[in-house]
Amino acid sequence: MKIEEIARICHEVNRGYCHSIGDDSQLAWEDAPKWQRESAINGVKFHINNPSASASASHESWLAEKKANGWKYGPVKDADKKEHPCYVPFYELPKEQQLKDHLFKTTVRVLGE
Repeated sequence: MKIEEIARICHEVNRGYCHSIGDDSQLAWEDAPKWQRESAINGVKFHINNPSASASASHESWLAEKKANGWKYGPVKDADKKEHPCYVPFYELPKEQQLKDHLFKTTVRVLGE
């Protein structure tokens, strides 16, 4: 399976999970902004290149990417301001947000084999 296809599935798994916890802000892959699709692709590449990486390592990789692109902490996700409420260390994330990293890692592991 191609990296972009795995990223699309990871994105849709995340979108479905977010919906289940009352967050309907996630757009479908086809409608998601380019930066968000590229972030998912980078996450897939990270896990393919680091197959034993933990969920926390996945989050830290995402955090480093966000930092490199000028993002910072903000109480609500705002792409225009480049602010995100998950812009914190993994251990500071609420459990329901940590679960997103576990789902992403597991989805890549299952599909990337």
